[in-house]
Amino acid sequence: DNMAEALAAILAQQLLPATEQDQVDAWQQEFVAMYAHQPQLLEAAQADLLCQLRANAAIKDHYTPLLYFGGYQALQSYRLAHAYWLLDQQPLAAFIQASMVTCFGVDIHPAARIGQGIFMDHAVGIVIGETAVVEDDVVLFQSVTLGGTGRESGDRHPKIRRGAFIGCGAQILGNIEVGAGAKVGAGAVVVKPVAPGATVLGPAAKAYL
Repeated sequence: DNMAEALAAILAQQLLPATEQDQVDAWQQEFVAMYAHQPQLLEAAQADLLCQLRANAAIKDHYTPLLYFGGYQALQSYRLAHAYWLLDQQPLAAFIQASMVTCFGVDIHPAARIGQGIFMDHAVGIVIGETAVVEDDVVLFQSVTLGGTGRESGDRHPKIRRGAFIGCGAQILGNIEVGAGAKVGAGAVVVKPVAPGATVLGPAAKAYL
C-alpha cells in the first residue's frame, strides 16, 4: 500500500505539474485505485526498482530512482497508460503518453508490451512504437528507437527478447527480432534480425561476434 501511495503521488505530481493541487490529488487517488485493481503493475514497478540496483553501481538505495530518476518514472507512467489502454480507455492512455513526453522526453506507445525488470538508463529520447515488444530484464539507454520503417502497417515494430542490451542512440527498425541476451552497440542502425547472444556494432549494424 505504501508503494502504491508513494508511486501514485510522484507520478501525479510529475505528469500534471501545472495542475491545481486538488486535481493532482484526484489523479493520485485514481492511480492508487488502478494499482489496487491491477496489482501486477506494482509487481512490475518493484522488479524495475530492483533492476536499478543491479544494473547501476551509482545507486545505493531504493528510494533514489523512485524519487528522482526520470527513466524509472517514465516507465511506470507507461505501465499506467498501458493498463488504461487495455481497459479501452484510450484517451486517458494517450493523455498519460503525451504528458510523459513533455515531462520525461520519453515516448512509449500505450499499446507496446514491456516486461519486468527493465532498466532505462538516462532514458531521454527513448521512442517505442505501438507493436513493439520488450521482454524481461532488458537494458535500454538514452535515444533508443524501437520504430517502424515507414513502409509497413500492422505488426511493424521490433521484438526485443529477454536480457538484451540496447546501447545509446541505437535505432532498431521494423518487425524484426533482437534475440535473448543480444547486444546492440551505441548508434547502431538495425534493420535485420539479431541472433540470440550476438553483438552488433556500427551504423550498418554488422555482425561482430
